[in-house]
Amino acid sequence: MGQVVRLPANEAERLLAVRALNAASRSPTPELAALAELARGVFGTPFAAINIIDEDWQRIAGQAGMQLAECSRDLSICTRVVYANDLVIVPDLQRHPELSRMPYVEGHPHFRFYAGAPIETDDSLAVGAFCILDTRPRDLSEVEIDSLRRFALVASALLRLQKANMIMGLAETSLRVAAMTDPLTGFYNRSALAALVDGELDRSLAAGQTFGALYLDMDGFKGINDRLGHHAGDEVLREAANRIRAVVRAGDIAVRMGGDEFALFVPNPPNAAALSSVADRLVAAFRQPFEVEGQTVSARLSIGGALAPQAGTNRIDLLKVVDTALYQAKAAGRDRYLIAGI
Repeated sequence: MGQVVRLPANEAERLLAVRALNAASRSPTPELAALAELARGVFGTPFAAINIIDEDWQRIAGQAGMQLAECSRDLSICTRVVYANDLVIVPDLQRHPELSRMPYVEGHPHFRFYAGAPIETDDSLAVGAFCILDTRPRDLSEVEIDSLRRFALVASALLRLQKANMIMGLAETSLRVAAMTDPLTGFYNRSALAALVDGELDRSLAAGQTFGALYLDMDGFKGINDRLGHHAGDEVLREAANRIRAVVRAGDIAVRMGGDEFALFVPNPPNAAALSSVADRLVAAFRQPFEVEGQTVSARLSIGGALAPQAGTNRIDLLKVVDTALYQAKAAGRDRYLIAGI
């Protein structure tokens, strides 16, 4: 049996704040658990917790003493703290007209006492409660009430810190990705070779998998720049990137090496023939002319490729073999591919 849940007037804004906290941490944290353990000792109660109240559920951000499961919002006393955005104290749950019928009062663990103080975000929105529960009725002194409010303030600060750390982590990730991204094509740039490709290569080989690499060089691109200017050349490169994207898999790593040269790294292709199939589709995609500034221009592909570990167990050795294969494809007449070893 639950209770009638009353929603605060600012429920919509409050839930936005709750979602931001849930994004920062979906599970209890050791810092909040330690704070709950400290409160349990200070108040001499068998249970203390930091609970977050979302649309339908009470989430445990940290608890100490009895290990209780999360519960629906209509079974949570902490939802009353959220509604009032103020301290809620129930000296004897068995004497409360509504809470006395709660399963944790009538049954195990037979709670008799509850006290909770609101946990707030920066904009004073109550997202949950710092609560203590006891199996015997009791009252709190003024000093204890003040201490409970202080525990809630510290819990609020820790939750805000979690959220800030998450935001900083997202910003750091975005900056790191931006530093590795070519602004013209949206592909990674050369700095991704050490930052990203090396790790993927090592993971593939450690798992007993293969790792493919292709060098792509556009034939005739310099003539486009010379005749139509760099602006037209940039348009061709953007369209070239779109054609490459249409061929590669989501897990493949495309890198603009510079100018009209690209590299494609293919984790765990089944065999060299699978790498050949990717190269064949890329060459075919570039046989279609490019339309730029009302003119039709041609820029086909020459591709060299190789497979690790057969062609090397590190990026440097692998790309030496790939570069040689590219040179041989160009020497054989361009507009084609060559995969080393087949």
